[in-house]
Amino acid sequence: MSADPVVIDGGDRSCVRLLLELRGRIADMAPGTVVHLIASDPAAPIDLPAWCHLTGHTYLGPLDGAASPTYALRVTAAPRPTSPESPWRPR
Repeated sequence: MSADPVVIDGGDRSCVRLLLELRGRIADMAPGTVVHLIASDPAAPIDLPAWCHLTGHTYLGPLDGAASPTYALRVTAAPRPTSPESPWRPR
């Protein structure tokens, strides 16, 4: 049984703002939830996999054929926390 992915539209936010919002949105999601993140920031294909590696979430890669740049990740059960004001700094 597979649930539909949760779609988060990051619009044209910068990656830092986007990752701060993403961190808050996925905090209460069940482990194993797949998230499809729509992100037009050109840094997203670099920053999102790096952030997933830092926090322990699983980066699943870009979605082929999506109307807008979209990237998938799977929520981990025990993410490594980052600084409240910086998604790039371990807490």
